[in-house]
Amino acid sequence: MPAAWRSELTLLLVIAGPLMLAQVAQNGMSFVDTVMVGRLGGEPLAGMALGAVVFNMTYLLNMALVMSASPLVAQAIGSGDRQRAATVARHGLILALVLALPAVAIAYFAGPLLLHLGQEPTVVTGATEYLRAVCLGLIGAIVMVAMRGYLEGQGDTRPIMVVALSGVALNVGLNEVLIFGRLGMPALGLAGAGYATAITYTAMASSLIAYVRWRYSNDNVFSGFTRLEGSLFRELLTVGWPISLTLGFEVGLFSAATVVMGIFGDAPLAGHRLAMQSVSLAFMVPLAIGVATGVRVGQAVGRRDAVGVRRAGWTGIVLAGSFMLLTATIFLSAPRTVVGIYLDLDLAANAPVIAYAVTFLAMAGVFQVFDGIQVAAVGALRGLKDTRVPMFMTLLAYWLIGMPVGLLCAFTLDFGPRGMWFGLVASLIVAAGLLTRRFWWRTRRTDVV
Repeated sequence: MPAAWRSELTLLLVIAGPLMLAQVAQNGMSFVDTVMVGRLGGEPLAGMALGAVVFNMTYLLNMALVMSASPLVAQAIGSGDRQRAATVARHGLILALVLALPAVAIAYFAGPLLLHLGQEPTVVTGATEYLRAVCLGLIGAIVMVAMRGYLEGQGDTRPIMVVALSGVALNVGLNEVLIFGRLGMPALGLAGAGYATAITYTAMASSLIAYVRWRYSNDNVFSGFTRLEGSLFRELLTVGWPISLTLGFEVGLFSAATVVMGIFGDAPLAGHRLAMQSVSLAFMVPLAIGVATGVRVGQAVGRRDAVGVRRAGWTGIVLAGSFMLLTATIFLSAPRTVVGIYLDLDLAANAPVIAYAVTFLAMAGVFQVFDGIQVAAVGALRGLKDTRVPMFMTLLAYWLIGMPVGLLCAFTLDFGPRGMWFGLVASLIVAAGLLTRRFWWRTRRTDVV
């Protein structure tokens, strides 16, 4: 490997490594909540699961808007303009605070909407109890994204990892105290899990703010709040709203696939969930690589380094695809071993779920490489501030190709539950092809656009 490419790979991994652990840790919070609330019984667990859907959707859509700060910071850092980077971070923080307020209101008053959608009243009661506690953490969660954008744009990702890992530990302790009533506190049950998560997110956001104030004190990120630039807000939203919709298209597709699985019965649905849990865990690595790729591309754009843009982008795409090739090999060669992590393979009652999970994991092995490629390509394009066209590409891949193919195979061609997974495979193959071609097209010239 040429020295320049080897250097790029090293720098990419330095940024991506801590982000991988941070992503796993943040997912770990959800896992811990599920395990600990599960000790309360099935009904509270169902309530938290329903409430978490509302919380995650409001969080993810707003998070995506605030993520626009990262490529803008990276480009400013690449050009050597630290003041511009600080100004972007400050405006991103204000945007996060503005977006958090309606998000809190939506989560707090979601109960009647859930009832209107036909959800079980007892489950909605639990979901409402959980949401009215956890929604207080939305402000911290979205502010944390703004601070992450500033640090990611500079390639300073280790503090993000430390805060995320610390957050998991704090969440475990708070869950034990607030859910079950330890240390003289009343047992708050489901609400306790919500308050624990809210406090954890607030503490994580506060920690990142404190670190930025200390580490980058000369940049004056938190001063000048009265000197706002409307043009910068417009730029953040111009870059951010396609990111939000792109994420919505992807999350929506996989959520719809879950609903379709439920039509075929409990066993396909359970098998689908197990397979998706494994897929989601593997996805954390290329997701982090995609973020790091966006940072490296953005910094190269700031330097007006066209060769560096191409090198950073293709390094990230190849690295993400290569990692997912490894997970694809595992899913294809040893799906029962993976399923055995979740279920007792020798228990006869688990046989239908195991059969579906094994089938779905084998199919996941087909699209893993393409999933890694597409998320890295999205990151590379984000570093170019190219978000609108990729949004339409994902709309085409996921909803105009993937969903129709899935429904056609599942119902018209009678492939059943497997048919929906054919749609997922098709969507990710198309997305990977379109997005990588877009990056090639944007960087084919010698100038940086």
